[in-house]
Amino acid sequence: MKPSQYEQSDSFFDKAGVWISSLCALHCLLLPILIPLIPLVASSFVAEVWFERTILSISILIGFWALFIGFYKYHRQIYPVYSLVLGGLIYWHKDIFGHEYEPFTIAIGAFLIIGAHLLNMKLCKACGDCAEDACKA
Repeated sequence: MKPSQYEQSDSFFDKAGVWISSLCALHCLLLPILIPLIPLVASSFVAEVWFERTILSISILIGFWALFIGFYKYHRQIYPVYSLVLGGLIYWHKDIFGHEYEPFTIAIGAFLIIGAHLLNMKLCKACGDCAEDACKA
């Protein structure tokens, strides 16, 4: 059995993107619970919009980098990028339906971002296991 051409270093960005997106979603979903329990958290930088947007921006940049590596080196499939962009847009505009639906909007955006990374890892691994010419077509 030949070793996979999908290197661990290539999957680092996908894994980092999954973790950062997950932490961002966890932050946004747990913050409403923490605010009444810990008043200091509500007044700290963690609850600020700029902090949330910074985490999301880093997540999207890592996502684009990971998906670009996967696209260029392995699978040539663009649809993981669609999921990343859609998830990022939904997440960025999380209060578009009002604050009462914000947790649901956050969850949908986060799942799309995480799904883009997982799909990219699956495509890269599958392509790394097959003949190089078949995946570059």
